[in-house]
Amino acid sequence: MTRTIVASATREIIIGFDQPFCVIGERINPTGRKKLAAEMIEGNFDTVIKDALEQVAAGATMLDVNAGVTSVNPNETEPGLLVQTMEIVQGLVDVPLSIDSSVTAAIEAALKVAKGRPLVNSVTGEEEKLEAILPLCKKYDVPVVAISNDETGISMDPDVRFAVAKKIVERAMDYGIKPHDIVVDPLVMPIGALGDAGRQVFALLHRLRNELKVNTTCGLSNISFGLPHRHGINAGFIPMVIGAGMTSAIMNPCRPQEMEAVRAANVLNGTDPNCGNWIMTYRDHKPAEGGAVAAAASPAGAGGGRRGGRAGRAGTSARAE
Repeated sequence: MTRTIVASATREIIIGFDQPFCVIGERINPTGRKKLAAEMIEGNFDTVIKDALEQVAAGATMLDVNAGVTSVNPNETEPGLLVQTMEIVQGLVDVPLSIDSSVTAAIEAALKVAKGRPLVNSVTGEEEKLEAILPLCKKYDVPVVAISNDETGISMDPDVRFAVAKKIVERAMDYGIKPHDIVVDPLVMPIGALGDAGRQVFALLHRLRNELKVNTTCGLSNISFGLPHRHGINAGFIPMVIGAGMTSAIMNPCRPQEMEAVRAANVLNGTDPNCGNWIMTYRDHKPAEGGAVAAAASPAGAGGGRRGGRAGRAGTSARAE
């Protein structure tokens, strides 16, 4: 059974088909969040601290950490800021971290200070990225997210996206990196723009699990980008995508409706033994009066969105404040 091991200084987490779904908190990311970007540039990490603590309290298994505050000279600005952010977050919480950057120098700087075994987010099928990121993953013995796009961009053909994922897995093996340390992002397209986006990703997940035998992840809220009441779509997508074989997602754990869907899927998938986590979380739960929906509908395009580094690299951004 494929198992990807990530760890903080004190806690080890396994991402796998026989494990509870891994929720990677997306909020520590300034992309599309002007206030957060401005704070981080000024050396103010109050929101970073708040987001780290809230996401873990809400049930995040891991935290994604991104410091891409500007597209101007990121090779100069991002490494130091990412290191500073990593050190602050590591001092606050004991969950494993995902190092999220498109800047190779920033990834390496963060790896030097990372405690435990972080996840690198990410590498694409582009030759330049493969040659830059895979040696780092081998050197530091860390797993990596593999995004299914290359120099040609994002293909609308799921067979092409599978071929890119296979290429990355094979190239990683050339560097001595085992498939269990590759977490493939098959790229979730917005369902409002591409009507078969759901069916595409379900089919891709079956192939990635059965043929490549790799763990998988995605930017969960990409599926609902541009639609009203996005959290309803996201919550419906979660158990379906887990049933298709996805083992983790980068998402906002502070959305109760979506976390309920994750926990319910774990129960039904047999990865919450004796329903223990469900009972512990909801035994004192009281439904809203009169059956009212707890979460109000979001305006189109609003709500917890896709995080930065990958959104920019994949060409779709669902990030919102």
